[in-house]
Amino acid sequence: MPDSARRQMQALLVLRLVLAGLIAAHGWARWVAGGVAPFGEWLDSLGFPLGFWIAAGITAFEILGTPLLAIGRWVSALCLVYCGIYAVGIALVHWPAGWFVVGLGRNGMEYSVLLIAGLAAQAWVWWPGRRAS
Repeated sequence: MPDSARRQMQALLVLRLVLAGLIAAHGWARWVAGGVAPFGEWLDSLGFPLGFWIAAGITAFEILGTPLLAIGRWVSALCLVYCGIYAVGIALVHWPAGWFVVGLGRNGMEYSVLLIAGLAAQAWVWWPGRRAS
């Protein structure tokens, strides 16, 4: 493998591991802080049916899917589901708050957009039939 190809693969590995770590931290923080029930109640208040179960499912997916993402299993499928979760998060929470997470704004969408871009890149690279391993 040429040196440039090896560096590209290493960069994609680092990106995948960072994404897995960030998403895992998101799920674990919600779980440990007792945030699943409040998240579910908030979803209920928006009219979602079974809000607690949606919140629990998202939290479980963030916790259980990230080790698989880190080791390179089902990367495209996992990344596309995470993209969907965070796209809905943008629509419900971050879009109304604007672009910036801090500084010129609060709770904006810039971080979620970055996560989605990284996840979409991983999904593209790992798409079945595209990956040379």
